[in-house]
Amino acid sequence: MQIIWHGQSCFEIIIVKGKGEHVTILVDPSDEAKTGLRTPKTDAQIVLLTNDAYTSRNTEKAAAGAFVVDGPGEYEIKGIYVRGIDSNFGKTLPASAEAPADKPAGKEEKKPAKKPATKETAAPPSSTIYTIEAEEMKLCHLGNLREAELNAAQVEKIGNIDILMFAAGDGRNLGAKEALRIVSQIEPSVAIPMNYEIPKLKLEVGSLKEFLKAAGASAIEPLPKLTIRRKEINAEEAKIIVLNP
Repeated sequence: MQIIWHGQSCFEIIIVKGKGEHVTILVDPSDEAKTGLRTPKTDAQIVLLTNDAYTSRNTEKAAAGAFVVDGPGEYEIKGIYVRGIDSNFGKTLPASAEAPADKPAGKEEKKPAKKPATKETAAPPSSTIYTIEAEEMKLCHLGNLREAELNAAQVEKIGNIDILMFAAGDGRNLGAKEALRIVSQIEPSVAIPMNYEIPKLKLEVGSLKEFLKAAGASAIEPLPKLTIRRKEINAEEAKIIVLNP
């Protein structure tokens, strides 16, 4: 498996399916007008969208006919299991803004999930957390999560995670210490920070330096991409991996 970061919460995940075969997932292609970041063209057959705040629904950065998932639900696509979890799951919300339950597992032909609520009824901020199961590993992308910590129901729903993609901070409610607390709640074997200050980014986000300082891991050499196999996952030696955009 290869994991490539394209800035903010955009990742390209290349999953090996067999000799010479692979499936690519593109998570959160950036809206360049909002972020200042340009997502490169990929051959992604699957596109996951966690939020409407800064992502692009234009699938031109993916392969023609890419399967798009834009909300909570369970999906089996090309042999890969994807679960979308509403970021408001487990919270006490007004009746009109309750987070929806997961939809039953669907096949590739299933249409993408609709938005769970309108702007008038949704409890902001809301986004979708995704878990992805492939190559005998379980990944989690926390999306545009802005909470200072996860609740017990969210942690249980997310489950045991091998590789976590999480925001290093949002410049507001989520600081370095809060980000570290969320990582500690999930306890992944590999933690990959995202949503932090990089050149050209227009959004207000946190600082990678501050997060690494809080984690006591300031001397980490960034990688151009992460190449990893199941046998390299070691729950007893959790580590932070920093990727260059």
